[in-house]
Amino acid sequence: MSNDDRANSFISDSLLNEYKENGAVCIRQLLNKSEIELVRQGIDDNLAHPSPRFKIASQPDDTGLFVEDFRTWEMNPYYKKFIYESPCAAIAGLLMESSTSRLYHDHLLVKEGNTKQITPWHQDQPYYNIEGNQTCSLWIPVDPVPRYSTLEFLSGSHRDRQWFMPRTFMKREAKWFPQGSLQEIADIDANRNAFPIIGWDIQVGDVIAFHMLTIHGARGTTENEGRRRVFSLRFLGDDVIHAPRTWITSPDFDDITHEIKDGAPMDHPRFPIIWKSSK
Repeated sequence: MSNDDRANSFISDSLLNEYKENGAVCIRQLLNKSEIELVRQGIDDNLAHPSPRFKIASQPDDTGLFVEDFRTWEMNPYYKKFIYESPCAAIAGLLMESSTSRLYHDHLLVKEGNTKQITPWHQDQPYYNIEGNQTCSLWIPVDPVPRYSTLEFLSGSHRDRQWFMPRTFMKREAKWFPQGSLQEIADIDANRNAFPIIGWDIQVGDVIAFHMLTIHGARGTTENEGRRRVFSLRFLGDDVIHAPRTWITSPDFDDITHEIKDGAPMDHPRFPIIWKSSK
């Protein structure tokens, strides 16, 4: 079965409507064993050969460890093979209702068991150098993730396209937009029952897809969990354009940002089109 056929078999009208309404969906058992193994090999290679963007994202006194890395697919043969040969780009294209699915960047997130560091509630797009509505991130765990420590979302928070203040995860600094220029995200964890929080217990092979303006976050891991290894992919659709920033974005694209005109499509080898609609 081709990747287009596989993707179409998963993206029903009801799932597409769920993505539009909630801004996040869980696609059960999208990936097969060989695809998951590719991602595992890619994560091992990434951890053995971290990029200059690798960082420790947990506090020194944490009982666990949270590490991240970005933009390594070009030098990681396992990631590259997975990106081009799995149905992920097709899935993103169908959910975005776009005629193309362009890779923006990859992102590694590994939390060891008993890591107290949370992933604070945030949106992805305000950290980036892009504007547009056809966006999709895929969150791909290669370990089971219980409901407690899974990625959670504020249902429908993408729909009015409002941008909230992006902050650094550990020190909560406003490095990207001037202090006070964007509204702050509410203290969701102070009263979780007051917010439409959604999330899923995840098995290996499941993939979460979400819009880059959907507010999301994750709690720490419990001591009984073991590692939570996640590979994430960001895809852009037809309406996304370059929006150069006067600050360093996360991840950093300063080395090539001058090669794409302001307001132009992200047409650059760094951002290849992985999938095109056959319709």
